[in-house]
Amino acid sequence: MNAVAAYLYVGLGSALGGMARYGVGLAVAERFGESFPWGTLLINVTGSFVIGLVGTVTAPFGLRPASAEMRLFAMAGLCGGFTTFSAFSIQTLQMLREGEAWRAVAYAVSSVLACIAGAALGQYLAAGLGGDTTHGSSIGDTAGFRT
Repeated sequence: MNAVAAYLYVGLGSALGGMARYGVGLAVAERFGESFPWGTLLINVTGSFVIGLVGTVTAPFGLRPASAEMRLFAMAGLCGGFTTFSAFSIQTLQMLREGEAWRAVAYAVSSVLACIAGAALGQYLAAGLGGDTTHGSSIGDTAGFRT
């Protein structure tokens, strides 16, 4: 795969992931309000779950090995465009600036732990489907991510 194609796969996935993030964020804010960044938390946990599942299932030794192009599209593109670490960071900083240190700490800790748990759950489910979680499930996997 050439570099231009890789950028196109990532760009398309990122655009779709970003649109999905926007829609989910709006829907969650409408349902639960904006007093706590529930939408960002849900998006990051869901994205972590999806990258754990897809990264494991589509790895070279996974249940459904996928091409480097598909892995770039899904993992770097869709998941990268969908998850919102930058939004998480600015929301945490805003809570700190507003003197809500405990809320900021609760949000930061719950986000990190829940996202790690989401990724682990995705890998666990992939392993239950017969996926190999010991090879090539990381985003830095050279067989599936780098050109």
